Amino acid sequence: MRVIVLGAGLAGVASAWYLRQAGHEVVVVERQPKPGLETSFANGGQISVSHAEPWANPGAPGQIVRWLGREDAPLLFRPRADLQQWSWGLAFLAQCLPGSTRRNTQAIQRLAIYSRDRLRELRRATGIEYDFIGKGILHLFFTARDFAHAGKRKALLNEFGMRADVLDARECMAVEPALRDCREPLAGGLYAPEDESGDAMKFTQRLAGLCAERGVSFHHGLAAESIEARAGRIAAVHVRGAGGALERIEGDAFVVALGSYGPQLVRPLGEHLPIYPVKGYSITMPLAPDAQAPEVSLTDESRRIVCSRLGQRLRVAGTAELNGHDLSINRTRCEAILRRTCELFPSLQPAGEVEYWAGLRPATPSNVPVIGRGKPANLFYNTGHGTLGWTLACGSGQVLAEIVSGRRPALEFPFRGL
Repeated sequence: MRVIVLGAGLAGVASAWYLRQAGHEVVVVERQPKPGLETSFANGGQISVSHAEPWANPGAPGQIVRWLGREDAPLLFRPRADLQQWSWGLAFLAQCLPGSTRRNTQAIQRLAIYSRDRLRELRRATGIEYDFIGKGILHLFFTARDFAHAGKRKALLNEFGMRADVLDARECMAVEPALRDCREPLAGGLYAPEDESGDAMKFTQRLAGLCAERGVSFHHGLAAESIEARAGRIAAVHVRGAGGALERIEGDAFVVALGSYGPQLVRPLGEHLPIYPVKGYSITMPLAPDAQAPEVSLTDESRRIVCSRLGQRLRVAGTAELNGHDLSINRTRCEAILRRTCELFPSLQPAGEVEYWAGLRPATPSNVPVIGRGKPANLFYNTGHGTLGWTLACGSGQVLAEIVSGRRPALEFPFRGL
């Protein structure tokens, strides 16, 4: 089949790779001049199979209340006259019930483990390089109350066949010596040695290059404006280039991997994607060759930020802000991330200017991504991965290719329309 993939972020490029592996003719349409320049551009760098618990969990409502009024809060809700924002927020609260949280965690965990294995297979097969580090992820707890939950997290991960170790403060510093100068007393940690980290944008662009070598066609600078449907099927997508001309691209199947911009495109078809843009921030710090920077990827559970070494750069990312499609950079929130980085690593000195970035995570209320079929017979989705786009990319691309090919994946997961 001729498959049109809309979007060249992690989800779109991974979809293109596995669709081409399945023997399809693949065309990727992207509004940016290169792949991976939006949500995939400067994320936290973690392939965090050990962090499958969604933001929507029983403890979330209380945390949100405690954070109200704080400009630097890990989760910031900016009320707008936006029905989508309020309906998404109410659906988020409904997903915080214990039964829903466990069900969503199980679904995400299965996909995350499957995706990690697909990534490792791809790496072995292609030798793709993206500042990969396979030293695991260390989750840090700075209060006794937070650390008390580490044992439950370990049990859940063990239940899924994943190794995790509860560590005291001294053991955490043995895993990552750069924590020894931390200004805040550490209560303990949870170490998942099988997790990984790497540069998501570099991976996306290099995988796109491998796709192109295998015959995938990329069309950049074209924004999808509408979808043409006839008799219960999609006939074409209408795109507009920088010059303003409208083009029509036909195909046998269409994959929507447009992140936060997908819902608007498919709404005229009567399709509802439960996705809202959740803005995240990151800082990227250039490092001197002798910098005493962490090698192990870290998650600060108290501040909801993550830290990954990407070659001679340190990426620290996190926080969530519900503020529509606004992409402006809030310096207060970025400076809070930088300030926390300096607290964790007081002797760390950047070798150049620190870069601030903001991107929109396409989040569902449950944090479970939308993968599967639309109502039109030849419309498919691979979107809504929220904070776990890097973690779930390869697995999502593989199962999407199977669905487009007319097969039901063996993976147990709530696929849409199957």
